[in-house]
Amino acid sequence: MYSLIQLESFVAVAEELHFGAAAARLNMTQPPLSRQIQLLERELDAQLFKRSSRKVQLTEAGQTLLPSARQILDLCAKTELDVRRVATGDAGSIVIGYTAIAGQSSLPGILRLARQHMEGVHLVLREAVSVDQMDALSRGTIDIGLLRPIVNRSGVVTRPHMEDRLVAALPDGHLLATGHGVRMRQLDGLPLMMYSTSEARYFHDLVMRLYESAGAHPVVTQLASQVPALLAFVAAGLGVSLVPASAMDFSPPGVVFEELAGPAGLADLNRADLHVAWNETSNNRAVARLLSLILDDDEAVRALVDDDGPGDAPIP
Repeated sequence: MYSLIQLESFVAVAEELHFGAAAARLNMTQPPLSRQIQLLERELDAQLFKRSSRKVQLTEAGQTLLPSARQILDLCAKTELDVRRVATGDAGSIVIGYTAIAGQSSLPGILRLARQHMEGVHLVLREAVSVDQMDALSRGTIDIGLLRPIVNRSGVVTRPHMEDRLVAALPDGHLLATGHGVRMRQLDGLPLMMYSTSEARYFHDLVMRLYESAGAHPVVTQLASQVPALLAFVAAGLGVSLVPASAMDFSPPGVVFEELAGPAGLADLNRADLHVAWNETSNNRAVARLLSLILDDDEAVRALVDDDGPGDAPIP
């Protein structure tokens, strides 16, 4: 089988039509160059050049080989570049999971960062609730998650990304829509559009804790796993809901919002921050680069970026 050095030698001579010039171009002497051409001709069982004391010409076989040889060398060069770019995080692909609200609040900024600094990286976007993202991160089917901090999962690292809180979502014209805030006790007994325990456990438990802290009792009449569905229920006048403040900018018509008030300590309890998560065993260098852009002062991310070589220790 012919080698790349043989093809490189052939292309140099074919383009220069002079063995001395081709040897200088390849930074080698003429005898080794002639030897590579001879080996290639022997391998292909064809004469590639007509040689005389005054000139060098391509034979028909040489003319046939030249375009293919150039393509092979170009493909090899591109392959080497692609591999190097993937190894350094300049190319490759990243699968990003996100919740419905994160898709409207946090995700656009992350996409702009990637487009600005990582043009060669392909992003695959998958909407999913937080618990499903955690499962996917554990399995390695997504690389980065934008989720709410549910129960810790072995092998998955999470970091705060965006501060958030719950606010009361009310139908337009509701008696409690005064613009002065709503006390949790005022929600006692009102029809509540509530989060599913199976797919939105984080928000479900947070809402229950807020009600319990004020001695109020939720009357759950509808369940949903995503905030947009709950807001649609509220807009239809079916009841009230507690949703992340980040959803206020993306609400449908017919919904108004009030800040939550209540007993001392409510503000500390009312935290619904969005986190960035990734699998600590990932060796995707593009993931490391994007995380460094999102969380530029995080120890785990700095260690991940500093882990340069293939075959090194897993990403921390």
